[in-house]
Amino acid sequence: MNDTDTPAPETWDFWQDGSHEPALNMALDEALLLSAAVRGRPLLRFYGWDRLAVSIGYVQRHDAAPAGFAVVRRPTGGGVVYHDHDFTYTVVVPEGHWLTGLDRLRSYRWINRSVQAGLEHCRMSASLAASEIPHQVDRLTMVCFQNPTRYDVLMAGRKVAGSAQRRTREGILHQGSLHFGGPLPVPRAALADALLAGLRAVLNLTLESWAPNADVTALAERLVREKYGTDDWNRRR
Repeated sequence: MNDTDTPAPETWDFWQDGSHEPALNMALDEALLLSAAVRGRPLLRFYGWDRLAVSIGYVQRHDAAPAGFAVVRRPTGGGVVYHDHDFTYTVVVPEGHWLTGLDRLRSYRWINRSVQAGLEHCRMSASLAASEIPHQVDRLTMVCFQNPTRYDVLMAGRKVAGSAQRRTREGILHQGSLHFGGPLPVPRAALADALLAGLRAVLNLTLESWAPNADVTALAERLVREKYGTDDWNRRR
């Protein structure tokens, strides 16, 4: 797949999820990755947070998180992300899909081009960052939205959308967040509709509503108990 090609039309699952505690949000994302082969096609999830929280990257130190926020460690990399006014989404792609055949940066470009197109549906002019995070930035403590990297989404030179990936034999888990430095500039529902429009246009998608079955829910609940809700996971560094 060349970056200038139009992807073949395809159908993705779409889960308009609600707000959850931090540990469950991360557990659900991992459960979706582990069950990707069963679904057999990509899934897009929109979701929220039921409290003030930050998520820290997989390799980050726990003390990178600020005081006063619930903290959860993501299964993906990247920096500290504040979940106060942000809009969070997840893309899960099963192994064998064309996106899994691209390197990490090129898959970022496709997904973040879709986010860029969505913002333009809201009359917000956006661009994609051209350079990597400087080597002198401490990745163990960095704050995500203060450090744009290649193909992050920028508005007026400021990072407004970032993402991180985990790649396994099951496929790709792509976790993304939009943050404008304060309350969302448009109603949350309008931003969701615009992002859906951007994804449909750039990736040539049809989206079908989806909800988790009992197996996915039970797996997520187990991952909360054994992993994301534990100090062993969240304070491991």
